[in-house]
Amino acid sequence: MKRKLSLFSVVCSLCLIVFFSCKNNDGKQGSKPLYAEPLTTDEALKKFELDPDFEIQVFAAEPYITDPVDLAFDENGIAYAIGMPDYPFPPKPGEEKGNVRVLLDLNKDGRIDSSVVFADKLSEATSVLPWNGGLIVTAAPDILFLKDTNSDYKADIKEVLYTGFYKANSEAQITSLRYSVDNWIYANNRGQAGEVSAPDEPNVSPINMQGADFRFRLDQKKFEQETGPGQFGQTINDWGHRFFTENSIHIQESVIPWRYTHRIEYLKNPRAIINISDHDPIMYQRTETPYWRQARTDARNVNFKKQGSKQIEYARDHFTGASGGTVYDADAFPKEFYGNVFTGDVAGSLVHRDILTLDMQSPVYTAKRAAGEKDREFLATTDSWFRPVGFTVGPDGYLYVIDYYRQHIETPMSIPDSLKKDMDFMRGSDMGRIYRIVPKGKKPVTDFAKLSSMTAAQLLPYLGNGNQWYRLQAQRLIIAKQDQTVVDALKQTVKTTNNPLERLHALYTLDGLKALDAAAVKIALADATPGVREHGVILAERYPELAPEIGQIAVNDPSTRVSLQATLSIGNAKNKQLVRDVLLQVAEKYGGSNPWYKTAILSSPDGSTTAFFNALMDRKTFFNEFVPDKGALVEDYASIIAARNNSQEVASLFKQMDAAALAGNPGWKYAIIKGMGKVYRTGKIKASPATLSAIEKLRTSPAKDVADTVAKYLKIKEAKK
Repeated sequence: MKRKLSLFSVVCSLCLIVFFSCKNNDGKQGSKPLYAEPLTTDEALKKFELDPDFEIQVFAAEPYITDPVDLAFDENGIAYAIGMPDYPFPPKPGEEKGNVRVLLDLNKDGRIDSSVVFADKLSEATSVLPWNGGLIVTAAPDILFLKDTNSDYKADIKEVLYTGFYKANSEAQITSLRYSVDNWIYANNRGQAGEVSAPDEPNVSPINMQGADFRFRLDQKKFEQETGPGQFGQTINDWGHRFFTENSIHIQESVIPWRYTHRIEYLKNPRAIINISDHDPIMYQRTETPYWRQARTDARNVNFKKQGSKQIEYARDHFTGASGGTVYDADAFPKEFYGNVFTGDVAGSLVHRDILTLDMQSPVYTAKRAAGEKDREFLATTDSWFRPVGFTVGPDGYLYVIDYYRQHIETPMSIPDSLKKDMDFMRGSDMGRIYRIVPKGKKPVTDFAKLSSMTAAQLLPYLGNGNQWYRLQAQRLIIAKQDQTVVDALKQTVKTTNNPLERLHALYTLDGLKALDAAAVKIALADATPGVREHGVILAERYPELAPEIGQIAVNDPSTRVSLQATLSIGNAKNKQLVRDVLLQVAEKYGGSNPWYKTAILSSPDGSTTAFFNALMDRKTFFNEFVPDKGALVEDYASIIAARNNSQEVASLFKQMDAAALAGNPGWKYAIIKGMGKVYRTGKIKASPATLSAIEKLRTSPAKDVADTVAKYLKIKEAKK
């Protein structure tokens, strides 16, 4: 689903007259209806165009499910689906229709033939996650816990875990609950403001969610902001790396967590996320362009041209409604599909596939099209009602596609009134489908292991299962039992198993059992697999004695991803001399070639000080050659010092500008001036008389290039009161 478009508030009515002049008053264009009618599930199946090695099956459909937006399987393989029938109109208080249904296959034929309303009257519920014998559900402004205690498939416990989330727009609310290997639960918040608190922890101050996503850990009663902002779709791969969707950007990666980028106050707009697609914004749509969209686009383009703008809007074949990106992390598909990300576009009625690759020399993934999908999508249809809002990988290892199935998916607020009169935004609110994609010839799986009845020892083998669903279920169930008798077996697994994913899950299961120790983490730091080393570094932050190992990894690890994490982690160490030595080496080695290290260095308390900058100048090698990435680091450093507004530090900054180490290239001085200008030009910081005097000397410098740079970037405004 898509959020409101705000290119301009009023579309030129003269432009629209042209398009409506050819339309009859009966909602038709000539003899053809403006909008298609719905199809039965059998008819819809015939319209799908799918990778030839797969087939698509109906898992659930109306009347057993309507308006589905999320699906999850609990530890026993029972399916729960969220219904969101209110969209796109916010429900009135007391008239909420959001619901959670238990989906049942009574005759075991692989297709749902019964459902029970587990919970209803929910406020725009959007996602569900099995937890502690119940369900966690996002329903802004709350995150709820629902549980059935008498086995009638109806929740009789309803608790508010967190509250205070933004509620005004259903397309930008708290959603996409995902449990990760690190024992945290992550959710997208679209960066929306809100003061979020936990009702059962009244002594914990609310957190401001502006610009952030959200994560929480119930076993430790922790909740905090997370890097984002993601919208309707979040997925986390085997190694805990987060990816999310946002309308026209179908796959972004969260590279640096919030806890690092916000550990000092004055690092503004740190580099933390990136669009990793190498083929945006093109998609291959098979549905016809909706009448309203073509009319609106044509009118907007006429208006752009009239205004002299070179902007062009496209009515089709460009991602505009990317939703529900999900990594395939199971073993029922061919091996080449493992780790692929599947993303729907609800406007294009298609499912797009990305192959993710992570080069050892890069801290970020690249998302590429498959060789056989250069000019087509993994799945597409000519049925314009198909609205793939999300996906789930089930315990059977198959990919489930959640189809909202509506005639219109666009929010009415983004469509001119003259076009809305022929549109019924609730057409299809009594419908909805969930499909299952399987390799050709495969039959549905209807019976699953009952993990809830297993002992901790019986669950241990599932930590190495080929399906991440089983690994995560086993991990959380063992932790919930708090059975210390499996601790020795878990420590042995960390040492001896050949399966790196099993080693990783064993580490975090020990963490959840409060049985993790420095010895186990030290083993992880030397692991042959980069993903295990990366998490070893994160866990090693707890053990001061492991700081030297973190430092060695930051400087020498062959994986840039692991090295970057170690650079972030070393910044939290207590040994200040060690921290400085490591960050200096990292700056020299990576500061001119990889912009992500800039954030890692400057976000640390020591890496953003004048003392660190002096030490870097003393080593001389960093300043031997001016390159843009080094200049950006110096520029942001100067911004931090100016924003901190400590008179001694600012004075040191001006001295550093004239240091011999920087004399080889004027770019260094320009970078410092530009960095200060970012702060002083806002008028939010009041420069001291000494600072103003120093700036005046630069402004009247006989060196014309310096004077011109100061004039351009250091236009001091009076500080705002």
